[in-house]
Amino acid sequence: MALLKPLMNETEGDLRVILAGGGTGGHVFPALAIAEEFVRRSKKNKVMFVGTKRGLERRVLHNGAFPIRFIDIEGIRGKGFAGLLRGALKIPGSMFQSRGIIRDFDPHIVIGVGGYASGPAVFAAHLMGVKTAIAEQNALPGFTNRILGRFAKRIFLTFPDVSRVFPEKKVVVAGNPVRNGFITEGEKKKEKTDTFTLLIFGGSQGASAINRAVMEALQYMEGIKDGLKIIHQTGERDLEKVANVYREHHLDAEVLPFIDDMAKACKEADLLICRAGATSIAEITALGKAAIFIPFPFATGNHQELNAKTLVDAGAAEMIVEDELSGRALFETIEELYRNPGRIETMEKMSKSLGNIKAASNIVDECLTLIGQ
Repeated sequence: MALLKPLMNETEGDLRVILAGGGTGGHVFPALAIAEEFVRRSKKNKVMFVGTKRGLERRVLHNGAFPIRFIDIEGIRGKGFAGLLRGALKIPGSMFQSRGIIRDFDPHIVIGVGGYASGPAVFAAHLMGVKTAIAEQNALPGFTNRILGRFAKRIFLTFPDVSRVFPEKKVVVAGNPVRNGFITEGEKKKEKTDTFTLLIFGGSQGASAINRAVMEALQYMEGIKDGLKIIHQTGERDLEKVANVYREHHLDAEVLPFIDDMAKACKEADLLICRAGATSIAEITALGKAAIFIPFPFATGNHQELNAKTLVDAGAAEMIVEDELSGRALFETIEELYRNPGRIETMEKMSKSLGNIKAASNIVDECLTLIGQ
């Protein structure tokens, strides 16, 4: 029996929504985009996040924009027998915690966005009679979403379900939600300067392979460094090491462990160097930016390389696979684009043409239909 009160005469401005999951930016940032869209529809709508204390959601939501509750759960795949046992033993407790959070907040819908916390929260909501949905960012669904897709009422996909993992009648190909900051920045015209700005990031925690290649590439940049500005998100681990190499080469670089306003940093840049996760792709194309992608080689089903290839084939990006990544190769790709602004302009136009800024709106529309609004 459902714990929720009937919607009856409630309006779109009286909704309570839980967004569950996280861990990485690929899950957290689309969830934020959905949350922003619910609140944009009405300031009276209330959105709560459910995540873990180890995930990126704790850092991203530290400013209190949305409340967050934590449950104690961790992954069970690829952790060996001890990790599998430890994770499995936490499932009953995380279900109990999720049930308490749902009972307290009394949501109209619980949406899982992928990551460890989405499993217990969405499953608990299902058992309590609460409407549920999940959002899958990648072409190959993650382990948690494959399970949750069996009983979630709606399944929001970025890419068509060509492998037929989910029941067709539940699936909505909505796109990957993009935070409002990327949409508003994408509407602005970039100021022209004489400086060529390069933005480097390897995901929310950085990427050591990209950091190493950039450090090696700096030795070749003498001929272009006077017109170059670099913004580099390294992650905590490599911060000091990378910053020291920039100082040794006397390059104008802003080296940061994490960039809070990534939309603004991307807008300022003339060229991005980054991984090719689905969320990064969605944000880059929303802004219409040129990029050099270095796909994460161990992504499930090699989906990052497939993501990057879509943009490369459209003339919107370049790609260097990690097996072929070196300082020399990276520098040569940067220099070719640095010396060819017309090519950058063409890449930007093609990138923009691939963007989908309505994904969050599509998802919220479907959620409203699901709960009878």
